[in-house]
Amino acid sequence: MREAQFLKQNADKWQQYEADVRNNISADALADRFVEMTDDLAYAKTFYPKSNSVKYLNGLAALFHQKIYRNKKEKQGRVWWFWQFELPYLFKQYHKQFFYAFIIFVVFSLMGAMSAKYDENFLRLILGDGYVNMTNENIAKHDPFAVYKHSGPFDMFFSIAFNNIKVAFITYVLGVFFSVGSIWLLLNNGLMLGSFQYYFISKGLGTKFITVVFIHGTLEIWSLVIAGAAGLILGNSILFPGTYKRSVSFLRGGKDGLKIVFGLVPLFLTAAFFESFVTRHTEMTLPLSLSILAGSLAFIIWYFVIYPIRLHKRINNTGAIQMEPSTQKNLNAWLSKKLNSGS
Repeated sequence: MREAQFLKQNADKWQQYEADVRNNISADALADRFVEMTDDLAYAKTFYPKSNSVKYLNGLAALFHQKIYRNKKEKQGRVWWFWQFELPYLFKQYHKQFFYAFIIFVVFSLMGAMSAKYDENFLRLILGDGYVNMTNENIAKHDPFAVYKHSGPFDMFFSIAFNNIKVAFITYVLGVFFSVGSIWLLLNNGLMLGSFQYYFISKGLGTKFITVVFIHGTLEIWSLVIAGAAGLILGNSILFPGTYKRSVSFLRGGKDGLKIVFGLVPLFLTAAFFESFVTRHTEMTLPLSLSILAGSLAFIIWYFVIYPIRLHKRINNTGAIQMEPSTQKNLNAWLSKKLNSGS
């Protein structure tokens, strides 16, 4: 819309905001106004970057900032609220990319399983002759998952964690090639998982495979999928800039994707710990194994899906959730930083 129409549409609301900021309204109401100001300011910066509207909204937003944070010390560190607010907020913004990456990975996993079923050479092509022969020998010795016991746990931990984090960042960076590079790595990992799982199913070890390998695989595989989604975010920022200049869209997509990949590091470390110190105990009881699987899956669903949705609803003033006062203060701090950073 034209700037004149934008001003006419919002003038009364802004005048009310000016009155509100000078009165003693609740902290929740101030935070709500602050969020709306962020949206209006972002819109004005996008479509009228050098206008008086941007200057006015910047000034009004500064008044709200001073009102909310006057005489207030931030108690929570930057790292804490990154995982508490900023990262989940990004997750909700990019749920569509998460879904696409997940579907791509699942489809290629099924293709890998079907290919391994009908072509034994495909299995050896993907997993390698050495691994297949070694596993056949382990199965004959009634210890099919002995591969997880060959190395010391500490050596395994550092090697696995480093490799997975490296692969995740490579998957993200390759998204710069219009998302094709990230899709390619999702394809490779999907084919590998599908053929790997079918191999054990064909040996009558399908259930054992799930209760052993997915102790670490649940977090590890999901993290690789999300790394692929980060690559899609980077690639799509080039392909589909929307209302932004392509260079601006690329910087935004690159920044958001990098934050998401960085946020996966604790998951990769946890998965590496499970693989190095827990998975090797293949004789553990079924209830214990299932409890680890269920805990990992519950965390993924909560932190990547449910909590981001609830956080967005709270920010958009739907009243979907009620936060503790200390949490609300942290959220307000995050909203302030979000405005000041221009994101």
